[in-house]
Amino acid sequence: MVIGAKVARVSTNPIVYHFFNCTPDVYTKLLEAYAQSGALQSGKTLHAHLVINGLAQKAHFATKLVAFYTECRQLLHARKLFDKIPQSNIRRWIVLIGAYARHGFYEEAMSVFSEMQREGMKPNKFVLPSVLKACGRFNDFRIGEILHSVILKNEFEYDSYVVSALIDMYSKCGKVEKAKRVFYGMVDKDLVAMNALVAGYLQYGIVNDALVLVEEMKVQGMKPNVVTYNTLIAGFSQEDDQVMVCKVIELMHDDGLELDVVSWTSIISGLVQNFHNKEAFGMFKRMLDVRLCPTSATISSILPACATVADLMLGKEIHGYSVVTGIEKDVYVKSALIDMYAKCGFISEAKELFSKTSERNSVTWNSMIFGYANHGYCSEAIELFNQMLREEERKPDHLTFTAALTACIHAGIVQYGESLFKMMQDKYAIKPRSEHFACMVDLLGRAGKLVEAYNLIQSMPIEPDLFAWGAFLGACRQHGNMDLAEIAAKQLAKLEPESAGSSVLLSSLYADASKWAKVAKVKRVIKKKKLKKFPGCSWVEVA
Repeated sequence: MVIGAKVARVSTNPIVYHFFNCTPDVYTKLLEAYAQSGALQSGKTLHAHLVINGLAQKAHFATKLVAFYTECRQLLHARKLFDKIPQSNIRRWIVLIGAYARHGFYEEAMSVFSEMQREGMKPNKFVLPSVLKACGRFNDFRIGEILHSVILKNEFEYDSYVVSALIDMYSKCGKVEKAKRVFYGMVDKDLVAMNALVAGYLQYGIVNDALVLVEEMKVQGMKPNVVTYNTLIAGFSQEDDQVMVCKVIELMHDDGLELDVVSWTSIISGLVQNFHNKEAFGMFKRMLDVRLCPTSATISSILPACATVADLMLGKEIHGYSVVTGIEKDVYVKSALIDMYAKCGFISEAKELFSKTSERNSVTWNSMIFGYANHGYCSEAIELFNQMLREEERKPDHLTFTAALTACIHAGIVQYGESLFKMMQDKYAIKPRSEHFACMVDLLGRAGKLVEAYNLIQSMPIEPDLFAWGAFLGACRQHGNMDLAEIAAKQLAKLEPESAGSSVLLSSLYADASKWAKVAKVKRVIKKKKLKKFPGCSWVEVA
Protein backbone atom coordinates (compact mmCIF):
# COMPACT_ATOMS: atom_id res chain seq x y z
CA MET A 1 0.00 0.00 0.00
CA VAL A 2 1.46 3.36 -1.06
CA ILE A 3 0.28 5.25 1.99
CA GLY A 4 1.73 2.54 4.23
CA ALA A 5 5.12 2.94 2.58
CA LYS A 6 5.07 6.67 3.22
CA VAL A 7 4.05 6.23 6.82
CA ALA A 8 6.97 3.85 7.37
CA ARG A 9 9.37 6.69 6.37
CA VAL A 10 7.80 9.29 8.65
CA SER A 11 11.06 10.14 10.45
CA THR A 12 12.94 11.02 7.25
CA ASN A 13 10.26 12.63 5.13
CA PRO A 14 8.94 16.01 6.36
CA ILE A 15 6.12 15.97 3.77
CA VAL A 16 4.79 12.75 5.23
CA TYR A 17 4.98 14.21 8.74
CA HIS A 18 2.74 17.02 7.49
CA PHE A 19 0.44 14.33 6.05
CA PHE A 20 0.03 12.91 9.54
CA ASN A 21 -1.35 16.22 10.78
CA CYS A 22 -4.80 15.61 9.35
CA THR A 23 -8.37 15.12 10.52
CA PRO A 24 -9.47 12.30 12.84
CA ASP A 25 -11.52 10.86 9.97
CA VAL A 26 -8.37 10.28 7.94
CA TYR A 27 -6.69 8.53 10.87
CA THR A 28 -9.78 6.33 11.26
CA LYS A 29 -9.79 5.42 7.56
CA LEU A 30 -6.07 4.64 7.68
CA LEU A 31 -6.50 2.28 10.63
CA GLU A 32 -9.41 0.55 8.89
CA ALA A 33 -7.38 0.21 5.68
CA TYR A 34 -4.36 -1.19 7.53
CA ALA A 35 -6.61 -3.65 9.38
CA GLN A 36 -8.22 -4.83 6.13
CA SER A 37 -4.88 -5.30 4.36
CA GLY A 38 -3.09 -6.71 7.42
CA ALA A 39 -0.42 -3.99 7.24
CA LEU A 40 0.84 -4.53 10.79
CA GLN A 41 4.01 -2.44 10.59
CA SER A 42 2.26 0.57 9.02
CA GLY A 43 -0.45 0.35 11.65
CA LYS A 44 2.10 0.26 14.43
CA THR A 45 3.75 3.38 13.03
CA LEU A 46 0.40 5.16 12.98
CA HIS A 47 -0.29 3.90 16.51
CA ALA A 48 2.99 5.46 17.68
CA HIS A 49 2.01 8.77 16.11
CA LEU A 50 -1.41 8.67 17.80
CA VAL A 51 0.30 8.06 21.15
CA ILE A 52 2.63 11.05 20.61
CA ASN A 53 -0.18 13.48 19.79
CA GLY A 54 -2.43 12.18 22.58
CA LEU A 55 -5.15 10.67 20.38
CA ALA A 56 -4.50 7.04 21.27
CA GLN A 57 -6.06 7.53 24.71
CA LYS A 58 -9.38 8.64 23.24
CA ALA A 59 -12.01 5.87 23.32
CA HIS A 60 -12.76 6.15 19.59
CA PHE A 61 -9.18 5.58 18.48
CA ALA A 62 -8.51 3.05 21.23
CA THR A 63 -11.35 0.83 20.00
CA LYS A 64 -10.16 1.24 16.40
CA LEU A 65 -6.68 0.15 17.48
CA VAL A 66 -8.15 -2.86 19.30
CA ALA A 67 -9.94 -3.83 16.09
CA PHE A 68 -6.77 -3.28 14.04
CA TYR A 69 -4.56 -5.49 16.22
CA THR A 70 -7.21 -8.22 16.36
CA GLU A 71 -7.57 -8.15 12.56
CA CYS A 72 -3.78 -8.61 12.39
CA ARG A 73 -4.11 -11.49 14.91
CA GLN A 74 -2.06 -9.66 17.54
CA LEU A 75 -4.29 -10.72 20.41
CA LEU A 76 -1.97 -9.70 23.22
CA HIS A 77 -1.64 -6.15 21.85
CA ALA A 78 -5.41 -5.95 21.38
CA ARG A 79 -6.11 -7.11 24.91
CA LYS A 80 -3.61 -4.66 26.46
CA LEU A 81 -5.25 -1.74 24.67
CA PHE A 82 -8.70 -3.05 25.58
CA ASP A 83 -7.82 -3.03 29.30
CA LYS A 84 -6.80 0.65 29.11
CA ILE A 85 -10.20 1.78 27.81
CA PRO A 86 -12.64 2.88 30.57
CA GLN A 87 -14.85 -0.04 31.60
CA SER A 88 -18.01 1.99 31.19
CA ASN A 89 -17.45 2.18 27.42
CA ILE A 90 -19.73 -0.50 25.90
CA ARG A 91 -18.14 -0.05 22.47
CA ARG A 92 -14.86 -1.62 23.60
CA TRP A 93 -16.71 -4.84 24.43
CA ILE A 94 -18.51 -4.83 21.07
CA VAL A 95 -15.25 -4.35 19.16
CA LEU A 96 -13.22 -7.03 20.98
CA ILE A 97 -15.96 -9.69 21.07
CA GLY A 98 -16.84 -9.00 17.43
CA ALA A 99 -13.21 -9.23 16.33
CA TYR A 100 -12.63 -12.46 18.28
CA ALA A 101 -15.73 -14.08 16.79
CA ARG A 102 -14.92 -12.89 13.26
CA HIS A 103 -11.45 -14.43 13.33
CA GLY A 104 -12.41 -17.73 14.91
CA PHE A 105 -11.29 -17.07 18.49
CA TYR A 106 -14.65 -18.31 19.77
CA GLU A 107 -13.54 -19.41 23.23
CA GLU A 108 -11.94 -16.00 23.79
CA ALA A 109 -15.12 -14.27 22.58
CA MET A 110 -17.22 -16.22 25.08
CA SER A 111 -14.74 -15.49 27.86
CA VAL A 112 -14.79 -11.72 27.21
CA PHE A 113 -18.60 -11.78 27.05
CA SER A 114 -18.70 -13.42 30.50
CA GLU A 115 -16.29 -10.76 31.75
CA MET A 116 -18.55 -8.06 30.30
CA GLN A 117 -21.52 -9.40 32.24
CA ARG A 118 -19.51 -9.57 35.46
CA GLU A 119 -18.73 -5.87 34.99
CA GLY A 120 -22.48 -5.19 34.94
CA MET A 121 -22.69 -4.34 31.23
CA LYS A 122 -25.89 -5.58 29.59
CA PRO A 123 -25.70 -7.21 26.15
CA ASN A 124 -27.20 -5.19 23.32
CA LYS A 125 -28.21 -5.90 19.72
CA PHE A 126 -24.70 -5.07 18.49
CA VAL A 127 -22.82 -7.58 20.65
CA LEU A 128 -25.36 -10.42 20.60
CA PRO A 129 -24.80 -11.52 16.95
CA SER A 130 -21.08 -12.01 17.66
CA VAL A 131 -21.72 -13.98 20.85
CA LEU A 132 -24.33 -16.13 19.12
CA LYS A 133 -21.87 -16.84 16.35
CA ALA A 134 -19.30 -17.95 18.93
CA CYS A 135 -21.93 -20.15 20.63
CA GLY A 136 -22.73 -21.85 17.34
CA ARG A 137 -19.11 -22.48 16.39
CA PHE A 138 -18.29 -23.55 19.95
CA ASN A 139 -21.42 -25.73 19.98
CA ASP A 140 -22.56 -24.19 23.26
CA PHE A 141 -26.31 -24.74 22.96
CA ARG A 142 -26.95 -24.06 26.67
CA ILE A 143 -25.59 -20.50 26.52
CA GLY A 144 -27.34 -20.01 23.18
CA GLU A 145 -30.73 -20.75 24.76
CA ILE A 146 -30.00 -18.30 27.60
CA LEU A 147 -29.17 -15.64 25.02
CA HIS A 148 -32.43 -16.44 23.22
CA SER A 149 -34.32 -15.57 26.42
CA VAL A 150 -32.30 -12.34 26.70
CA ILE A 151 -33.31 -11.48 23.13
CA LEU A 152 -37.00 -12.06 23.89
CA LYS A 153 -36.83 -10.12 27.17
CA ASN A 154 -35.30 -7.08 25.50
CA GLU A 155 -37.42 -7.35 22.31
CA PHE A 156 -34.38 -7.78 20.09
CA GLU A 157 -36.30 -10.38 18.06
CA TYR A 158 -37.33 -7.55 15.73
CA ASP A 159 -33.72 -6.99 14.66
CA SER A 160 -33.02 -9.09 11.57
CA TYR A 161 -29.28 -9.45 12.29
CA VAL A 162 -29.90 -10.71 15.82
CA VAL A 163 -32.56 -13.17 14.62
CA SER A 164 -30.35 -14.35 11.75
CA ALA A 165 -27.51 -14.97 14.21
CA LEU A 166 -29.95 -16.87 16.46
CA ILE A 167 -31.05 -19.08 13.54
CA ASP A 168 -27.42 -19.67 12.62
CA MET A 169 -26.56 -20.60 16.22
CA TYR A 170 -29.35 -23.17 16.48
CA SER A 171 -28.37 -24.63 13.09
CA LYS A 172 -24.69 -24.95 14.03
CA CYS A 173 -25.70 -26.67 17.27
CA GLY A 174 -27.76 -29.19 15.29
CA LYS A 175 -31.11 -27.76 16.45
CA VAL A 176 -32.57 -27.06 13.03
CA GLU A 177 -36.18 -27.41 14.23
CA LYS A 178 -35.60 -24.60 16.74
CA ALA A 179 -34.01 -22.52 13.98
CA LYS A 180 -37.08 -23.19 11.83
CA ARG A 181 -39.44 -22.10 14.64
CA VAL A 182 -37.50 -18.86 15.12
CA PHE A 183 -37.78 -18.09 11.42
CA TYR A 184 -41.49 -18.83 11.10
CA GLY A 185 -42.13 -16.88 14.30
CA MET A 186 -40.80 -13.68 12.71
CA VAL A 187 -43.42 -11.05 11.98
CA ASP A 188 -41.46 -9.58 9.08
CA LYS A 189 -39.40 -12.30 7.47
CA ASP A 190 -36.49 -10.91 5.49
CA LEU A 191 -33.85 -12.23 3.12
CA VAL A 192 -31.06 -12.25 5.72
CA ALA A 193 -33.04 -14.53 8.03
CA MET A 194 -34.13 -16.78 5.15
CA ASN A 195 -30.53 -17.19 4.00
CA ALA A 196 -29.53 -18.09 7.55
CA LEU A 197 -32.16 -20.84 7.66
CA VAL A 198 -31.19 -22.10 4.19
CA ALA A 199 -27.61 -22.37 5.45
CA GLY A 200 -28.96 -24.17 8.53
CA TYR A 201 -30.74 -26.73 6.39
CA LEU A 202 -27.50 -27.21 4.50
CA GLN A 203 -25.63 -27.72 7.78
CA TYR A 204 -28.16 -30.39 8.74
CA GLY A 205 -27.93 -32.09 5.34
CA ILE A 206 -31.50 -31.43 4.15
CA VAL A 207 -30.85 -29.40 1.03
CA ASN A 208 -34.16 -30.35 -0.60
CA ASP A 209 -36.01 -28.76 2.32
CA ALA A 210 -33.91 -25.63 1.79
CA LEU A 211 -35.04 -25.47 -1.85
CA VAL A 212 -38.67 -25.94 -0.80
CA LEU A 213 -38.26 -23.04 1.67
CA VAL A 214 -36.83 -20.77 -1.05
CA GLU A 215 -39.67 -21.59 -3.45
CA GLU A 216 -42.21 -21.02 -0.64
CA MET A 217 -40.74 -17.60 0.13
CA LYS A 218 -40.73 -16.71 -3.58
CA VAL A 219 -44.49 -17.32 -3.68
CA GLN A 220 -44.83 -14.90 -0.75
CA GLY A 221 -42.93 -12.24 -2.71
CA MET A 222 -39.42 -12.63 -1.32
CA LYS A 223 -36.81 -12.66 -4.09
CA PRO A 224 -33.75 -14.85 -3.44
CA ASN A 225 -30.35 -13.28 -4.07
CA VAL A 226 -27.01 -14.69 -5.23
CA VAL A 227 -26.15 -15.71 -1.64
CA THR A 228 -29.31 -17.85 -1.48
CA TYR A 229 -28.59 -19.66 -4.72
CA ASN A 230 -24.90 -20.09 -3.93
CA THR A 231 -25.85 -21.80 -0.67
CA LEU A 232 -28.14 -24.19 -2.54
CA ILE A 233 -25.48 -24.86 -5.18
CA ALA A 234 -22.96 -25.63 -2.43
CA GLY A 235 -25.41 -28.01 -0.75
CA PHE A 236 -26.31 -30.01 -3.84
CA SER A 237 -22.67 -30.01 -4.99
CA GLN A 238 -21.56 -31.53 -1.68
CA GLU A 239 -24.24 -34.20 -2.06
CA ASP A 240 -22.94 -34.91 -5.57
CA ASP A 241 -26.39 -34.20 -7.04
CA GLN A 242 -25.41 -32.61 -10.36
CA VAL A 243 -28.99 -32.72 -11.67
CA MET A 244 -30.18 -30.47 -8.84
CA VAL A 245 -27.15 -28.22 -9.25
CA CYS A 246 -28.22 -27.63 -12.87
CA LYS A 247 -31.82 -27.01 -11.73
CA VAL A 248 -30.70 -24.38 -9.20
CA ILE A 249 -28.58 -22.68 -11.88
CA GLU A 250 -31.66 -22.56 -14.14
CA LEU A 251 -33.73 -21.01 -11.32
CA MET A 252 -30.96 -18.52 -10.77
CA HIS A 253 -31.00 -17.52 -14.45
CA ASP A 254 -34.82 -17.25 -14.36
CA ASP A 255 -34.43 -14.66 -11.59
CA GLY A 256 -31.98 -12.69 -13.75
CA LEU A 257 -28.91 -13.70 -11.76
CA GLU A 258 -25.61 -15.01 -13.10
CA LEU A 259 -23.07 -17.37 -11.59
CA ASP A 260 -20.35 -15.51 -9.73
CA VAL A 261 -16.97 -16.67 -8.47
CA VAL A 262 -18.56 -18.14 -5.32
CA SER A 263 -20.96 -20.21 -7.45
CA TRP A 264 -18.13 -21.66 -9.52
CA THR A 265 -16.02 -22.29 -6.43
CA SER A 266 -18.89 -24.22 -4.79
CA ILE A 267 -19.32 -26.40 -7.89
CA ILE A 268 -15.56 -27.08 -8.11
CA SER A 269 -15.33 -27.82 -4.39
CA GLY A 270 -18.24 -30.29 -4.58
CA LEU A 271 -16.67 -32.10 -7.52
CA VAL A 272 -13.33 -32.40 -5.75
CA GLN A 273 -14.94 -33.63 -2.50
CA ASN A 274 -16.72 -36.36 -4.47
CA PHE A 275 -13.53 -37.32 -6.34
CA HIS A 276 -14.68 -36.05 -9.76
CA ASN A 277 -11.26 -34.49 -10.27
CA LYS A 278 -11.31 -34.44 -14.08
CA GLU A 279 -14.67 -32.65 -14.07
CA ALA A 280 -13.35 -30.21 -11.45
CA PHE A 281 -10.41 -29.30 -13.70
CA GLY A 282 -12.87 -28.79 -16.56
CA MET A 283 -15.03 -26.46 -14.45
CA PHE A 284 -11.96 -24.52 -13.39
CA LYS A 285 -11.03 -23.95 -17.04
CA ARG A 286 -14.61 -22.95 -17.91
CA MET A 287 -14.54 -20.43 -15.08
CA LEU A 288 -11.40 -18.88 -16.56
CA ASP A 289 -13.02 -18.90 -20.01
CA VAL A 290 -15.89 -16.69 -18.78
CA ARG A 291 -13.23 -14.29 -17.44
CA LEU A 292 -13.92 -14.77 -13.74
CA CYS A 293 -10.80 -14.50 -11.60
CA PRO A 294 -10.40 -17.37 -9.09
CA THR A 295 -10.19 -16.31 -5.48
CA SER A 296 -8.15 -17.84 -2.69
CA ALA A 297 -11.14 -20.09 -1.93
CA THR A 298 -11.21 -21.33 -5.54
CA ILE A 299 -7.49 -22.11 -5.54
CA SER A 300 -7.77 -23.84 -2.16
CA SER A 301 -10.62 -25.96 -3.58
CA ILE A 302 -8.89 -27.11 -6.79
CA LEU A 303 -5.44 -27.85 -5.33
CA PRO A 304 -6.60 -30.99 -3.44
CA ALA A 305 -7.61 -32.44 -6.83
CA CYS A 306 -4.02 -31.99 -8.03
CA ALA A 307 -2.84 -33.79 -4.90
CA THR A 308 -5.33 -36.65 -5.29
CA VAL A 309 -4.29 -37.45 -8.87
CA ALA A 310 -0.65 -36.45 -8.19
CA ASP A 311 -0.75 -33.98 -11.11
CA LEU A 312 2.30 -31.94 -10.11
CA MET A 313 2.46 -30.09 -13.42
CA LEU A 314 -1.05 -28.66 -13.04
CA GLY A 315 -0.37 -27.98 -9.36
CA LYS A 316 2.71 -25.96 -10.29
CA GLU A 317 0.70 -24.02 -12.89
CA ILE A 318 -1.92 -23.12 -10.29
CA HIS A 319 0.88 -22.24 -7.86
CA GLY A 320 2.37 -19.92 -10.47
CA TYR A 321 -1.03 -18.30 -11.07
CA SER A 322 -1.51 -17.74 -7.34
CA VAL A 323 1.93 -16.09 -7.09
CA VAL A 324 1.24 -13.74 -10.03
CA THR A 325 -2.17 -12.72 -8.68
CA GLY A 326 -0.97 -12.41 -5.08
CA ILE A 327 -3.38 -15.11 -3.86
CA GLU A 328 -0.46 -17.22 -2.65
CA LYS A 329 -0.16 -15.00 0.41
CA ASP A 330 -3.51 -16.30 1.70
CA VAL A 331 -2.93 -18.73 4.57
CA TYR A 332 -5.41 -21.29 3.20
CA VAL A 333 -3.83 -21.23 -0.25
CA LYS A 334 -0.39 -21.68 1.34
CA SER A 335 -1.75 -24.61 3.35
CA ALA A 336 -3.29 -26.20 0.24
CA LEU A 337 -0.01 -25.78 -1.66
CA ILE A 338 1.95 -27.39 1.18
CA ASP A 339 -0.52 -30.28 1.19
CA MET A 340 -0.34 -30.64 -2.61
CA TYR A 341 3.46 -30.74 -2.75
CA ALA A 342 3.62 -33.16 0.19
CA LYS A 343 1.07 -35.57 -1.32
CA CYS A 344 2.89 -35.44 -4.66
CA GLY A 345 6.03 -36.56 -2.82
CA PHE A 346 7.91 -33.25 -2.92
CA ILE A 347 8.53 -32.81 0.80
CA SER A 348 11.40 -30.35 0.34
CA GLU A 349 9.12 -27.95 -1.60
CA ALA A 350 6.41 -28.33 1.05
CA LYS A 351 8.93 -27.66 3.82
CA GLU A 352 10.27 -24.56 2.04
CA LEU A 353 6.76 -23.15 1.63
CA PHE A 354 5.97 -23.87 5.27
CA SER A 355 9.12 -22.14 6.50
CA LYS A 356 8.27 -19.04 4.43
CA THR A 357 4.71 -18.87 5.79
CA SER A 358 4.68 -16.25 8.52
CA GLU A 359 0.97 -16.54 9.30
CA ARG A 360 0.04 -20.14 10.08
CA ASN A 361 -3.25 -21.65 11.15
CA SER A 362 -4.09 -25.19 12.21
CA VAL A 363 -4.58 -26.21 8.56
CA THR A 364 -1.02 -25.11 7.72
CA TRP A 365 0.48 -27.04 10.62
CA ASN A 366 -1.66 -30.12 9.93
CA SER A 367 -0.67 -30.18 6.24
CA MET A 368 3.04 -30.19 7.05
CA ILE A 369 2.79 -32.67 9.94
CA PHE A 370 0.77 -35.06 7.75
CA GLY A 371 3.29 -34.57 4.94
CA TYR A 372 6.17 -35.57 7.18
CA ALA A 373 4.29 -38.48 8.77
CA ASN A 374 3.03 -40.01 5.51
CA HIS A 375 6.51 -39.97 3.98
CA GLY A 376 8.29 -41.54 6.95
CA TYR A 377 9.81 -38.37 8.42
CA CYS A 378 8.36 -39.31 11.79
CA SER A 379 10.81 -37.49 14.07
CA GLU A 380 10.31 -34.29 12.02
CA ALA A 381 6.53 -34.69 12.26
CA ILE A 382 6.60 -35.13 16.04
CA GLU A 383 9.08 -32.27 16.45
CA LEU A 384 6.80 -30.00 14.39
CA PHE A 385 3.79 -31.09 16.44
CA ASN A 386 5.59 -30.13 19.66
CA GLN A 387 6.65 -26.84 18.08
CA MET A 388 3.00 -26.09 17.30
CA LEU A 389 2.02 -26.71 20.89
CA ARG A 390 4.72 -24.27 22.04
CA GLU A 391 4.23 -21.47 19.50
CA GLU A 392 0.74 -21.50 18.06
CA GLU A 393 -2.04 -19.45 19.69
CA ARG A 394 -4.65 -21.72 18.16
CA LYS A 395 -5.13 -25.07 19.83
CA PRO A 396 -4.46 -28.32 17.94
CA ASP A 397 -7.60 -29.90 16.51
CA HIS A 398 -8.62 -33.50 15.88
CA LEU A 399 -6.70 -33.58 12.58
CA THR A 400 -3.51 -32.40 14.31
CA PHE A 401 -3.67 -35.37 16.65
CA THR A 402 -4.48 -37.74 13.77
CA ALA A 403 -1.33 -36.52 12.00
CA ALA A 404 0.82 -36.91 15.12
CA LEU A 405 -0.57 -40.39 15.83
CA THR A 406 0.15 -41.37 12.22
CA ALA A 407 3.79 -40.42 12.80
CA CYS A 408 3.83 -42.51 15.97
CA ILE A 409 2.51 -45.52 14.02
CA HIS A 410 5.22 -45.32 11.36
CA ALA A 411 7.92 -44.76 13.99
CA GLY A 412 6.58 -47.42 16.34
CA ILE A 413 6.52 -45.02 19.30
CA VAL A 414 3.80 -46.65 21.38
CA GLN A 415 4.26 -44.87 24.72
CA TYR A 416 4.32 -41.40 23.20
CA GLY A 417 1.28 -42.24 21.05
CA GLU A 418 -0.63 -43.33 24.15
CA SER A 419 0.31 -40.07 25.90
CA LEU A 420 -0.97 -38.07 22.89
CA PHE A 421 -4.26 -39.98 22.92
CA LYS A 422 -4.67 -39.14 26.60
CA MET A 423 -3.53 -35.51 26.15
CA MET A 424 -6.05 -34.98 23.39
CA GLN A 425 -8.90 -35.87 25.74
CA ASP A 426 -7.66 -34.55 29.10
CA LYS A 427 -5.94 -31.30 28.11
CA TYR A 428 -7.73 -30.26 24.90
CA ALA A 429 -11.17 -31.83 25.52
CA ILE A 430 -11.21 -33.43 22.06
CA LYS A 431 -13.41 -36.50 21.91
CA PRO A 432 -11.68 -39.31 20.00
CA ARG A 433 -13.17 -39.99 16.58
CA SER A 434 -13.09 -43.23 14.62
CA GLU A 435 -9.79 -42.25 12.96
CA HIS A 436 -8.12 -41.73 16.36
CA PHE A 437 -9.24 -45.15 17.57
CA ALA A 438 -8.07 -46.70 14.29
CA CYS A 439 -4.66 -45.07 14.76
CA MET A 440 -4.36 -46.40 18.30
CA VAL A 441 -5.44 -49.91 17.25
CA ASP A 442 -2.85 -49.83 14.47
CA LEU A 443 -0.17 -48.50 16.84
CA LEU A 444 -0.82 -51.13 19.52
CA GLY A 445 -1.29 -53.91 16.98
CA ARG A 446 1.98 -53.31 15.18
CA ALA A 447 3.75 -53.40 18.54
CA GLY A 448 2.25 -56.82 19.22
CA LYS A 449 -0.12 -55.58 21.92
CA LEU A 450 -3.06 -57.38 20.32
CA VAL A 451 -5.08 -57.91 23.51
CA GLU A 452 -4.80 -54.21 24.37
CA ALA A 453 -5.82 -53.29 20.81
CA TYR A 454 -8.81 -55.64 20.97
CA ASN A 455 -9.88 -54.27 24.36
CA LEU A 456 -9.67 -50.75 22.97
CA ILE A 457 -11.97 -51.73 20.10
CA GLN A 458 -14.39 -53.30 22.57
CA SER A 459 -14.42 -50.15 24.72
CA MET A 460 -15.04 -47.71 21.86
CA PRO A 461 -18.09 -45.45 22.49
CA ILE A 462 -18.77 -45.51 18.73
CA GLU A 463 -19.18 -48.44 16.36
CA PRO A 464 -15.74 -49.66 15.17
CA ASP A 465 -15.33 -49.06 11.43
CA LEU A 466 -13.45 -50.73 8.58
CA PHE A 467 -10.22 -48.95 9.42
CA ALA A 468 -10.13 -50.10 13.06
CA TRP A 469 -10.95 -53.74 12.27
CA GLY A 470 -8.73 -53.68 9.15
CA ALA A 471 -5.73 -52.42 11.14
CA PHE A 472 -6.42 -55.06 13.81
CA LEU A 473 -6.66 -57.89 11.26
CA GLY A 474 -3.39 -56.79 9.66
CA ALA A 475 -1.69 -56.81 13.06
CA CYS A 476 -3.10 -60.26 13.84
CA ARG A 477 -1.64 -61.62 10.62
CA GLN A 478 1.70 -59.91 11.32
CA HIS A 479 1.92 -61.55 14.75
CA GLY A 480 0.24 -64.84 13.82
CA ASN A 481 -2.76 -64.66 16.16
CA MET A 482 -5.43 -66.70 14.34
CA ASP A 483 -8.09 -66.57 17.09
CA LEU A 484 -8.29 -62.78 17.12
CA ALA A 485 -7.84 -62.64 13.33
CA GLU A 486 -10.99 -64.75 12.86
CA ILE A 487 -12.95 -62.31 15.05
CA ALA A 488 -11.68 -59.33 13.04
CA ALA A 489 -12.40 -61.05 9.71
CA LYS A 490 -16.01 -61.76 10.73
CA GLN A 491 -16.55 -58.12 11.70
CA LEU A 492 -15.04 -56.92 8.44
CA ALA A 493 -17.27 -59.31 6.47
CA LYS A 494 -20.31 -57.68 8.11
CA LEU A 495 -19.08 -54.16 7.35
CA GLU A 496 -17.94 -54.92 3.81
CA PRO A 497 -19.95 -57.96 2.62
CA GLU A 498 -19.00 -57.67 -1.07
CA SER A 499 -15.24 -57.41 -0.54
CA ALA A 500 -12.88 -60.35 -0.44
CA GLY A 501 -10.10 -58.36 1.25
CA SER A 502 -10.53 -59.67 4.79
CA SER A 503 -11.03 -63.24 3.55
CA VAL A 504 -7.86 -63.09 1.47
CA LEU A 505 -5.88 -61.79 4.46
CA LEU A 506 -7.29 -64.53 6.70
CA SER A 507 -6.46 -67.11 4.04
CA SER A 508 -2.85 -65.87 3.97
CA LEU A 509 -2.68 -66.22 7.75
CA TYR A 510 -3.89 -69.82 7.55
CA ALA A 511 -1.35 -70.51 4.80
CA ASP A 512 1.46 -69.11 6.95
CA ALA A 513 0.44 -71.61 9.64
CA SER A 514 0.14 -74.46 7.05
CA LYS A 515 -3.59 -74.89 7.84
CA TRP A 516 -4.47 -75.81 4.27
CA ALA A 517 -7.94 -77.14 5.00
CA LYS A 518 -8.97 -73.75 6.34
CA VAL A 519 -7.31 -72.05 3.33
CA ALA A 520 -9.44 -74.18 1.02
CA LYS A 521 -12.58 -73.40 3.05
CA VAL A 522 -11.99 -69.65 2.83
CA LYS A 523 -11.43 -69.88 -0.92
CA ARG A 524 -14.70 -71.79 -1.34
CA VAL A 525 -16.52 -69.04 0.57
CA ILE A 526 -14.95 -66.38 -1.69
CA LYS A 527 -16.02 -68.33 -4.80
CA LYS A 528 -19.52 -69.15 -3.53
CA LYS A 529 -20.34 -65.59 -2.46
CA LYS A 530 -18.64 -64.18 -5.57
CA LEU A 531 -16.66 -61.78 -3.44
CA LYS A 532 -14.64 -59.19 -5.33
CA LYS A 533 -10.98 -58.40 -5.03
CA PHE A 534 -10.40 -54.68 -5.52
CA PRO A 535 -7.03 -54.35 -7.25
CA GLY A 536 -4.59 -51.63 -6.32
CA CYS A 537 -3.00 -49.40 -8.91
CA SER A 538 0.03 -47.18 -9.33
CA TRP A 539 1.35 -44.88 -12.00
CA VAL A 540 4.38 -42.85 -12.93
CA GLU A 541 4.50 -39.45 -14.55
CA VAL A 542 6.42 -39.41 -17.83
CA ALA A 543 7.96 -36.03 -18.65
